[in-house]
Parts: sequence; C-alpha cells; structure tokens
Amino acid sequence: MSQQVNPRGTFLKIAESVKKRIEDDPTMTLLPSLAEVMRGYKVSRGVALRAFSVLRQEGVAEPVPGERWRVVRAGTRIDRRPLDQRLAELITTEGLEVGEAFPSASALAERFGVSRPTVTKALEKLEAAGVLAGGGQGKVRTVRTVPIREEHS
Repeated sequence: MSQQVNPRGTFLKIAESVKKRIEDDPTMTLLPSLAEVMRGYKVSRGVALRAFSVLRQEGVAEPVPGERWRVVRAGTRIDRRPLDQRLAELITTEGLEVGEAFPSASALAERFGVSRPTVTKALEKLEAAGVLAGGGQGKVRTVRTVPIREEHS
C-alpha cells in the first residue's frame, strides 16, 4: 500500500499562506481563484473551499455571488450591490445619454474584476428591464433609458 500525505490541517496552512499574501500586499482586493489555489497547492476543491471558509470566519475575505472572493480590510468601504445595479449606475456616473453605446462586456469584466459570463448575465438583466438595447455577438449595446438615481442615506 502506498503511503499518502495526511491532508488534515492542509486547509489551515493554505489559509495562513493566503492571509500572509493579503498582509504583504495592501493593494490585493481579490483572493486567488479556487482553481488557482487548487493548482498552486495541489489540493482538491474541498480543501481549497475549507481554506476560503477559514478566511471568511476570520473576517479576512468574503464570497461575492458570481465573482471571486473579495479581501475584507478594516475601514474599507465595499460596494456590495448586485453587478447589474452597479452597471446601471455607470449610465448616470459617466453621463451616458439615450442611444449612446454602452461599454463592452470585455471592458466591463476587466473594470469590475469579474468574468465575461457574469457581466453578460448582468447586462441581460438590464436589457430585460429596458435599460439597455441591442447586444449579442458583434452588436453594440446602447442606452435605452437613463435610470433614476436613488439617494441613499
């Protein structure tokens, strides 16, 4: 019978290693992807998820639906609104008018640090809501209506 390495505690070592990377790099805002952790530490998905869970329990990171895990730093304000709401806000913050081209899915994915499929889903929600028009392969999405900006108190 071949001897195997005991995986107990491996997730704790990974969590400590990632936490050290966060402490050493104050500009780090996203955790490595699950696939990167699995490859880099040669562990299963379950072990990588347990490491992320430890970071969450310690208040170092938090999951973001449809996105990579985010680093949590004391005193830093994080926009936790769904991506489609943040994209809709671009229309008003960038002064886009009805009929103007909306940024591409690729540009938005890079800007918000998410995957293109995640951006595409958010854009589809905005199209269904009547905020954007067009879209699809090779077609430029345009602003159909300017959303009313809500005041937050």
